[in-house]
Amino acid sequence: MTAKGYTIEERGRLNNYAIEPKVYVDQTQRTGFTEYAEKLNGRLAMIGFVSLVAFEVLTGHGLVEWLANL
Repeated sequence: MTAKGYTIEERGRLNNYAIEPKVYVDQTQRTGFTEYAEKLNGRLAMIGFVSLVAFEVLTGHGLVEWLANL
């Protein structure tokens, strides 16, 4: 037995998932030099630079000097 958006099986149980949803495919390009990728890379670079400056201020040593002493 079929009704709007659902089916009832032979035992009378309701099956809400019998009708498949419509699939939406996004056709926009997500690779390469997109505006999103450039913003993300810039923000990560700023975080890395500020972290390096904070590391040097807190330890008194530069990153290269600290890595050479390991």
